[in-house]
Amino acid sequence: MPLAKLEDRPVTVLVVEDDDAVRNVVCAALQAHGYAYGEATDGTSAVASVASAAPDIMLLDLGLPDIDGCRVIEKVRTWSTVPTIVLSARAEDSDKIEALDAGADDYLTKPFAMKELLARVRSMTRRIEDYGSQRLSYEDISLDAETFELSSANAVRLSVKEFELIHTLVLNAGRNLSSGYLLGHVWNQEPDAGEDT
Repeated sequence: MPLAKLEDRPVTVLVVEDDDAVRNVVCAALQAHGYAYGEATDGTSAVASVASAAPDIMLLDLGLPDIDGCRVIEKVRTWSTVPTIVLSARAEDSDKIEALDAGADDYLTKPFAMKELLARVRSMTRRIEDYGSQRLSYEDISLDAETFELSSANAVRLSVKEFELIHTLVLNAGRNLSSGYLLGHVWNQEPDAGEDT
């Protein structure tokens, strides 16, 4: 099977999961579908792995033994925009909102179908590829798709979802966009996406 690639290199996915069985199954599925992967079993090693290995995507469990997954996201977001998909048994809306507000880009509740997880990883990969090195400007705002930075008076790092939202708004400058349009173009009408998102 050909490697899942970004430009001329394999897509690397960091799998952060303390349950050995779940982690092994996810890693095996990624490998079978052409992804390179790294593993971490706690929050401290996850933060270190993002810093040292710079993965393209992170799959993150929230219930880690040392640091809650939301704190991991917050730590990582101080310097990295790595697209992050949360995999968690926590199914309450408040848990999803907390993770997304912390900087997660997607949320999948356990138990999940492996086909759905792989589809979400592919979707995240396409989004990263689609932006390429594109730079958009509108009035005094500049949006850099390569670094996920929004510049005006100061530069601000954005999460993937924040970037997609601003990217959509800049591409449609001067138009009124409905919440339905934004949900369709930014959230791809994901099951958990609603107007309160």
